[in-house]
Amino acid sequence: MTLCRSSSWTLAPVLLAMLLGGPVLASEIVGGRPAQAHAWPFMVSLQRRGGHFCGATLIARNFVMSAAHCVNGLNFQSVQVVLGAHNLRRREPTRQTFSVQQIFENGFDPTRLVNDIVILQLNGSATINANVQVAQLPAQGRGVGNGTACLAMGWGRLGTNQRAPNVLQELNVTVVTNFCRRGLNVCTLVPRRRAGICFGDSGGPLVCNGLVQGIDSFIRGGCGSGLYPDAFAPVAEFADWINSIIRRHDNRPHTHPRDPESRAV
Repeated sequence: MTLCRSSSWTLAPVLLAMLLGGPVLASEIVGGRPAQAHAWPFMVSLQRRGGHFCGATLIARNFVMSAAHCVNGLNFQSVQVVLGAHNLRRREPTRQTFSVQQIFENGFDPTRLVNDIVILQLNGSATINANVQVAQLPAQGRGVGNGTACLAMGWGRLGTNQRAPNVLQELNVTVVTNFCRRGLNVCTLVPRRRAGICFGDSGGPLVCNGLVQGIDSFIRGGCGSGLYPDAFAPVAEFADWINSIIRRHDNRPHTHPRDPESRAV
């Protein structure tokens, strides 16, 4: 089983955290269904050595958004950002691949998994077409309430001991506030069945009413427990910061300024 970054994680601590009900980095889709090809053209695959390790979201022609824990401790120059993918086992002509020029974090705490958001600046600009499009984000503070129907998605394994799918998976989920760290996370459950996110490709989007409201972050109690909600970083709490990064750095020459908000890992 591969975790978010197989080079940095071992199976035993993750299983222990599951048994104790502690937070475990996410996320694969368990109990979902194959998405229609390119139905979500803002969906991004982060890859190393040709293998997918995390999801992300295209938020501008030359920026993607993911979970900070996905790249924490990595040399960002080893990451490839793949747009326009659907079947990861095929050579798809729809794909556009970039490297990462710079990263921006916002106070990520790897111990508490707080502020689990990162923006990756690409080394070029995406060509916008039917298969590659920019996602819509909420305004600052305009999050989602209890009972909102949303969609999670990812390329992770279909179950703890099952294979990873070839094609992007999607799953209908519902926002819940019970057992959730309000203001720090958006949390979801799947009503009346065991399904949800799990190990494999954190950083993917949670889409609610056409807006990306969450970034896949962590789980408690095991994959698709049916009891503990899955947790996403709340995009609406970072909207002003996201927009400021895009405004300040969009279409700049490919230099490496000493920006206090950027961190080379």
